[in-house]
Amino acid sequence: MTLTAPPAATIPEVTHHLTDLDGTRLHHVSAGTAGSPVLLVHGWPETWWAFHRLIPLLAREHRVHAVDLRGFGDSGNGDGDYDEADSVADLHQLVEHLGEGPVHLLVQDISGGIGFQVAARHPDDVLSLVAVESTLAGFGLETLADVNRGGSWHVGMLGAPGIPDLLLPGHERALLDWAWSLMAAPDTVTEEDAVEFVRTYSRPHAWRGSAGLYRSLFADAGRTRALAEASPLSMPVLTVDAASHPFTASTFGQVAGADVTSVHLAGVGHLVAQEAPEALASAVLEHTARVDAG
Repeated sequence: MTLTAPPAATIPEVTHHLTDLDGTRLHHVSAGTAGSPVLLVHGWPETWWAFHRLIPLLAREHRVHAVDLRGFGDSGNGDGDYDEADSVADLHQLVEHLGEGPVHLLVQDISGGIGFQVAARHPDDVLSLVAVESTLAGFGLETLADVNRGGSWHVGMLGAPGIPDLLLPGHERALLDWAWSLMAAPDTVTEEDAVEFVRTYSRPHAWRGSAGLYRSLFADAGRTRALAEASPLSMPVLTVDAASHPFTASTFGQVAGADVTSVHLAGVGHLVAQEAPEALASAVLEHTARVDAG
């Protein structure tokens, strides 16, 4: 793990790091000096910056790490695979590399499948799992591609081989503005936020991470459901829903053991960490305190 200067936007509370793993380089930030470790994993269309308002709130009681998944943010996006399994392996190796013991793993949106697989395949890595506004392939995620039943066209577009790199360069701000208007209350994403997100989504090959994760959804072929049946989660789980139907609670209640706590944040959009960091921090800190005490 190499300490590095902030690539662009940052906050005073964090240090920036680059960690070389098998097959890629991950950019991640760290804050806090005491307490059990928390690892934050962004969704789409996000990077670690999605958590910049949440990190200082959690770092009062925890050592906090937030990562750019491979193909996102300032992590590596060279030639190679970018499917869900690669990111699962990345996070497993990152937890080992951090050397802080099992982590409270928070995932949101499309990274829910990554978090579930890390917890199911590497339970010694995960002290507890926090799933925010997320569902899984085989449990309803694929319905988000069905435009005739309330789904969105962007899911299929991002998962179509070659299409994101063909259509999106030069139009990053337009697509992200559209996504933010759909997912969050007005003014949730500030101009400072927009500039930072657009910077990273405008890199050469910047859509490889997004495309890989969405392709994994369409190639799942029942593997996630089979893993859930074979290895239900053994650690405490917190689900956080906000925007609409409590699909996170419904999904993760089916793949976890008995210790599941569900929170619904009324009046909050899909981008919870950006729109309501105080409310999310309150829910997470109550959960981690209970798990740590146990």
